[in-house]
Amino acid sequence: MNNETSNGRPSRGVIGAVGALVGSLLGAFAALVGRGIDDTISFIERWLLDAKRARYGLAVTRILLGLTGLGLLATNFRTRYYAFGSGSAWNGEAAEPVSDFPQIWIFSLFHKLALHDVWLTVATLGLAGLAIIVTLGWRTRVTLPIFFVAWVSYIEVNDALGDQGDNMYRITLLTLLFADTAAHWSLDAKRRARSEAKTGPAWKRALNGGAVMPSWFSNLFHNLAIVAVATHVCFVYASGALYKAGGAPWQHGYAIYSPLQTQRFGPWPELSELFTAWGPMVAVISWSSIILQMCFPMMLLRRPTRIVALFGIGSFHVGIAVLMGLPWFSLAMIAIDAIFIRDVTWARFSRLLSSSWAAARSGKHSPERAFRPIEPEESGPIAAESDEKHPVEEQLVR
Repeated sequence: MNNETSNGRPSRGVIGAVGALVGSLLGAFAALVGRGIDDTISFIERWLLDAKRARYGLAVTRILLGLTGLGLLATNFRTRYYAFGSGSAWNGEAAEPVSDFPQIWIFSLFHKLALHDVWLTVATLGLAGLAIIVTLGWRTRVTLPIFFVAWVSYIEVNDALGDQGDNMYRITLLTLLFADTAAHWSLDAKRRARSEAKTGPAWKRALNGGAVMPSWFSNLFHNLAIVAVATHVCFVYASGALYKAGGAPWQHGYAIYSPLQTQRFGPWPELSELFTAWGPMVAVISWSSIILQMCFPMMLLRRPTRIVALFGIGSFHVGIAVLMGLPWFSLAMIAIDAIFIRDVTWARFSRLLSSSWAAARSGKHSPERAFRPIEPEESGPIAAESDEKHPVEEQLVR
């Protein structure tokens, strides 16, 4: 039978077949898109609710942020009167603060004590004590919010001394209030391992550091805090790279030369000369920092590139700490980047330390035990952790 009419037009059978084919293709495409959306929603739901992610990484973040605060207080303790006390009254902030924080009662403690040297010293020592407590992870659910409020109160006494590192530090502290930062390597973790934290009424479990809320609820806030911190630091790196790329010094590759030749950002003249004496090295360091910061978020998606990104950004911050004399800024950024290292990696590192310590005490050394596989690796940048006790924790208990 002819598929065309006498005037050359296709018959209704051909049109129907083509329509059916197109309809089936569209239906298959819609089903594929629907399955993709369902799988994505299911993955997000599982990732947010099933378990707390990056608990080892957040423990490292807590420890390093506590050490950063303690280091800043220690290095500025001798100049506390001039920077934050009665010696800084000449800038007028004691009478009319530039920042709005001192006008908020909860953040006004250090502003009220600024002109009283003795009480300022007492408050500074108390803040240092809080930094130590946060580092050790003792009663973190209570001490971390107190430390955050006290730190903002302290740093906002003199607005001229703050920088972007301080902003990153306190924004991260605020976000970590919603996460479980004491699940590992803390005094709280030891309290939670006791039977009193797992049984009895809610108030008793809360007093001993146990869970009092549904797991899905605490998991949600914990994982959302990780997402917020990760998004923030990625925006910081990407926006910093874009800002640098728009400047002539970075475009022409000599941006790091001028700061390292100044007294403020060149504390080690010999090292500065070593890194700036050869022009191509200056250009490579300048351009590679832009490329690394711009590509950092995308490099986190796969394990091989993530290793390169974390090693590169760590070296970048170590270089800033040593060459430019900004150790506490670099330590804070390294602390935040710790969440991108998988829990299995931190667990292996803990196993290595515990094995080395045990071997040192017994006079033996068996490094092969430290590198024995612990659990299957995950491909994501922020690994999950089950509720079961980790082999490292079992060995530490034994």
